[in-house]
Amino acid sequence: MPTAVPTDRERTAVQAYLRLLHTVRAAFDGPPDGGRPAVVPPAVLAEAERALAGAGLAGNEEKFFRLLRDWCPRA
Repeated sequence: MPTAVPTDRERTAVQAYLRLLHTVRAAFDGPPDGGRPAVVPPAVLAEAERALAGAGLAGNEEKFFRLLRDWCPRA
């Protein structure tokens, strides 16, 4: 099966999503006695949204997650 090479914008979108994913995981893996709900910094979420839109992937989850699986199969 031929492998498509992602564009710079697609790579940026995948990288931003992975940063968002790692931030969320870190927030939920924090100390249980924190007493506050996990919060994702707005800047991290905004970065991911901008990157998805810039790559033309906003609303195209199937293509995005295919790129993500190709880039980082364990994400």
